[in-house]
Amino acid sequence: MSIPSRMAGGLTRRRFVARVGAGGLLAALPHPSQALATPPGVLPPAASATWNLNVGRSRIEIDRKSLNAPCIGGSVPGPILRWRQGDTVAINVTNGLENEDTSIHWHGIRLPAAMDGVPGLSFTGIRPGETFTYRFRVHQSGTYWYHSHSGMQEVQGLYGAVVIDPREPAPEPCDRDYVILLSEWTDVAPSDIVSNLKMQDDYYTFRQRTAASFPADARRAGGAIAALKDRLAWSRMRMAATDISDVSGIIYTYLLNGHAPEMNWNGLFRPGERVRLRFINAASMTFFDIRIPGLEMLVVQADGNDVDPVPVDEFRIGVAETYDVIVQPREDRAYTIFAQSEDRTGFARGTLAPRAGMAGVIPPMDPRPVRTMIDMGMGNMGMGDMKPGESMKDMDMSGMPGSGGMDMAHGDMPAMGDMPMPKPAMEVDDPGPPPLNVENQNVAMMPVDRLGSPGDGLEENGRRVLTYKQLRATRPGADPRPPTREIILHLTGNMERYIWGFNGRKFSESGPIRLKLGERVRFTLINDTMMEHPIHLHGLWSELENGQGDYRPYKHTIISQPGSRLSYLVTADVPGMWAYHCHLIYHMDLGMFRTVIVA
Repeated sequence: MSIPSRMAGGLTRRRFVARVGAGGLLAALPHPSQALATPPGVLPPAASATWNLNVGRSRIEIDRKSLNAPCIGGSVPGPILRWRQGDTVAINVTNGLENEDTSIHWHGIRLPAAMDGVPGLSFTGIRPGETFTYRFRVHQSGTYWYHSHSGMQEVQGLYGAVVIDPREPAPEPCDRDYVILLSEWTDVAPSDIVSNLKMQDDYYTFRQRTAASFPADARRAGGAIAALKDRLAWSRMRMAATDISDVSGIIYTYLLNGHAPEMNWNGLFRPGERVRLRFINAASMTFFDIRIPGLEMLVVQADGNDVDPVPVDEFRIGVAETYDVIVQPREDRAYTIFAQSEDRTGFARGTLAPRAGMAGVIPPMDPRPVRTMIDMGMGNMGMGDMKPGESMKDMDMSGMPGSGGMDMAHGDMPAMGDMPMPKPAMEVDDPGPPPLNVENQNVAMMPVDRLGSPGDGLEENGRRVLTYKQLRATRPGADPRPPTREIILHLTGNMERYIWGFNGRKFSESGPIRLKLGERVRFTLINDTMMEHPIHLHGLWSELENGQGDYRPYKHTIISQPGSRLSYLVTADVPGMWAYHCHLIYHMDLGMFRTVIVA
């Protein structure tokens, strides 16, 4: 059994502490399972709320891994912040760390650039002993999260959930409401992880293809010759088809609301109740595939924005994404919330049950994914390597989703009447394929549209798995203008040297991306690497062009699958300097980062 974590003074890590109300009223929630167990619609007592968050280091132990973790109030994760759309909030963040600056970034929240919380761009950071007040009006509603943007503190525990209640009643009312926050835990220092990856790119990847796995590869490829050609191709690339995640369950314990799998977080229900589960992937490097055996999940929100309900059995959540789902358990039994890592080296789990202390059956993990020629960027040239039943029907070889109508950010943002009208022709900023060099290991020769694919390892698994093409906003946006400019960015990297970047250049070698205030732009991403990248643009909505026309879904983080091409629209409606990066933290830290300047 795992040893429950302890904080200084003998208090358990499960205690969530938050200060709410204009006077800083102290509210203590005794257990995460109770944190959002009240019906939605129970709102904070005032239209303006002040939160006092104290950042410090606390000795925390989870799964026998002990760490002097940077965190808020001695808790990992930090307190759940619940706000109300239209309110003005003030968050006083005090840095109690001895020798390091800190910061809080409000992930996906629309706010002035000075409140975004990225040291060096939007403010100078919070020095030891100082307090910084974030103050902004809450324009939106939905499920979001916060995390440090300083010194790898996010990796070690400085993160938490944000829930914003809408002005009007939710279109999908529920009886109970829980945050399900997924993350990782390790006692290995971030600097050591980076050093190991630079020394050996597959340092944490132990499950390679061998002679023993060749028969299975041959069956999947349609014959021994095709399987042999595939292995030779990967060998020439000096890449491993089983290299799914840079950092794996070898050192990570996967957490659900701060609980290791053996600790079994519990959420309660009465049979027949509708329960909203707010999934947040606060991990630093791990994608999770989520299912609740025996329960259908109704996806009703993506990245805080309402979508037409999609019934699924499973969905993949990339790093930094959020999804709201509704379940309705009717039987008087325990159900397991099962979140397996994409590379199948571990899982997080919790239980929905009618009574406390119950545990659901834990299903076996699925087979590990294996990368294919499509992930190499070879399109359908490697048909012999495709999985049984896999087809190219959802892959548009032009790689360009239809443009459809264009819309703006939801919420009460600036009126478009004050913004410049578009030019009739669209300019294209296309640097072309980056050269192969020390910073770029591969070029996708035939990138394809993969929005209709649930992702590697989820094809044809016998379950209904969510895809990006199924996401449809419940209403069209406020900005119907077509884009006047297209910016094409290649996602590039060299695994052997563990260098990442855009267009074959890391951040230190790249200038900013400049947008004019009010400009309507299409961003096109071509993934030249053989890994997924969750791309996050601060401060502005990204409207994914997924074939839904005027009802494009709004996202703050978009997964770019290996060997793929996708596009999304951005209205540059808030001035300032904004971060733009891959949300795999070691990719961001080692070069896949740019600055977007709106002026």
